[in-house]
Amino acid sequence: MNTNYRLVAALLSAGVPGTGQLYNRQWIKGIIVLSLSVVAVYYFSSSLPEAIWGITTLGDVPSRLIEVDGKSQHVPGDHSINLMIQSLIVLFLFALYILVYVSAIKDAYRTGRHRDSGRSPASFKQTLKYVHDFKFAQTMLILPAAGILFLTILPIVFMILLAFTNYASPHHIPPGNLVDWVGLDSFAQLFRLKSWSGTFLGVLGWTVIWAVIATVTTFVGGLIVALVLSQKEIWLKGTWRTLIIIPYAIPQMISLLAMKMMFNGQFGPINQYLSYFGLGKLPWLTDPYWAKFTVIVVNIWVGMPLSFLLVSGVLSTISTELYEAAKVEGAGRWQQGKMITFPIIMFAIAPILIIQLAGNFNNFNVIYLLTNGGPSNPEYQFAGHTDLLITWLYKLTLNNNIYNIASAIGIILFLIIAGFSILNYRQTRSFKDEEMIQ
Repeated sequence: MNTNYRLVAALLSAGVPGTGQLYNRQWIKGIIVLSLSVVAVYYFSSSLPEAIWGITTLGDVPSRLIEVDGKSQHVPGDHSINLMIQSLIVLFLFALYILVYVSAIKDAYRTGRHRDSGRSPASFKQTLKYVHDFKFAQTMLILPAAGILFLTILPIVFMILLAFTNYASPHHIPPGNLVDWVGLDSFAQLFRLKSWSGTFLGVLGWTVIWAVIATVTTFVGGLIVALVLSQKEIWLKGTWRTLIIIPYAIPQMISLLAMKMMFNGQFGPINQYLSYFGLGKLPWLTDPYWAKFTVIVVNIWVGMPLSFLLVSGVLSTISTELYEAAKVEGAGRWQQGKMITFPIIMFAIAPILIIQLAGNFNNFNVIYLLTNGGPSNPEYQFAGHTDLLITWLYKLTLNNNIYNIASAIGIILFLIIAGFSILNYRQTRSFKDEEMIQ
């Protein structure tokens, strides 16, 4: 007798999720899916239209004051940003329900196919055992995946959407004002308006220079120190390593605030020591060029210990047999370093250098805690001479409530970092020759 349980079960689940499982005599699973579907339909029947309205209009009526018996009375209206967030949450939940809906149809079809082949449908106990034995890892990832969805992806989507609105002070800050969709207007302002484009290009240029110099100097410094301390002639290696690692062991915020005090142009101890030698006080943090020099030097002091540790770890893994074979071939120290040490170090460290470079694009602490982006630049919009894109973005949002421009900057910064990192990583030998070191 020809049967077509799979088609009937799939159609039933497509119509009312859970009924396909009930048709396949999986009673407990069917009741669970059906109950979930009833709750979802009840919830989304009212919330989904509101979410679509909220995300498309961002509200119609702002909060306002009206006169009642000669007194001002506040009348709450639509809060555009709250509407956007609430709508995104509902839409994300609806997307999850769609996944459950599709999974229920597939499950009903798969069970129906088993029935068509003469097998009995799995009981609820057998289903639980199958999940425990074969799908345990995937099941344990459900909660972390939900956390990533709502705590990482949703905020990122929210930030991206803000770039396409006019959410900025003073005329479009809820609840007194509504926020509207403006398309690419925020990006157009960054590149077309001279006040914004000049600031953006200037800060972007310094951000790139800073990221490259900060990455190269800390790596080269750590490399040199690690190579020196790896030599047999050096005494007290443990003491030297401890002294070098100390700046990394101290909380960075404390180190940077201490450095800010030491480089203070008026009462900092560094300028006081210089005065003992008849040298004038240097504007470490108040002159644009000296401020940039200072943050680079301090970053070397803060960041070099990590590079030192990484390079030292790689050096400890290099077999001495390679150097002995090189000596037999007549290679000197320089040739050994060029042909053995440096290639192996770069093979291991190159991906980390790319990560450090990306991190220096977003090196908020060093810039903000040392100079706060200063000294001020009258030609820039809310940015100083040492501001990076990340610190400028912070000032635009926290200090000036210009969220749309800040979101546009965040998107551009992400595209720069992601594109640069991916392209460069694919060019490294670590990516191309993964089997070089086993």
